Amino acid sequence: PPAAQPQQPPPQPVAAPAPLPLWATLDPQQRVLLRPKVGVGVFITSPKQHPGAVLVGARTDSDSSVIWALPGGHLEYAEDWISCAAREVLEQTGLVATNIRFATLDNSIEVTHDYHYVVIFCICEVESEPLNKEPDKIQHWQWAVWDSADFEQMPLFAGLHNVRSAGYHPFQNQGQALPVLPPHGALSW
Repeated sequence: PPAAQPQQPPPQPVAAPAPLPLWATLDPQQRVLLRPKVGVGVFITSPKQHPGAVLVGARTDSDSSVIWALPGGHLEYAEDWISCAAREVLEQTGLVATNIRFATLDNSIEVTHDYHYVVIFCICEVESEPLNKEPDKIQHWQWAVWDSADFEQMPLFAGLHNVRSAGYHPFQNQGQALPVLPPHGALSW
């Protein structure tokens, strides 16, 4: 009788190559132009006058609608984020921030608008009321209670929306270890 032939394993399907990440499809000049920016947002609290509330500003968005944002701005070259937070709070509200510390961060990406910011959020305390030092950017400042139904209904600036949706709470989680970054980019605990 003829010798038994060893059985060949069935052919394995060939996996399609993984698609390139969006950044890899851009030419070098586009990569530089679209490189992420670094922003600093500040949760301003006033424990004595406005317990449980943070200061938010009514910004006029590009389509003339109102969107609510924290004080903040761009991190400047060679500036640390605590100094940036203090500077932005003073420039925008006239408030002197104390006890400034890291709060959370977010990787805000809106590809359809060529928007990509890494936002470092700090939290601080103040003892007085804000002035509107940049009326060309902010209509007015308002204290909003974090756990209120009103806050839940406010249209929020991208980074603030992301960290709130991820479960960040400025009045809890103090001093806990940082968790794993969730898929949508907001760091929270």
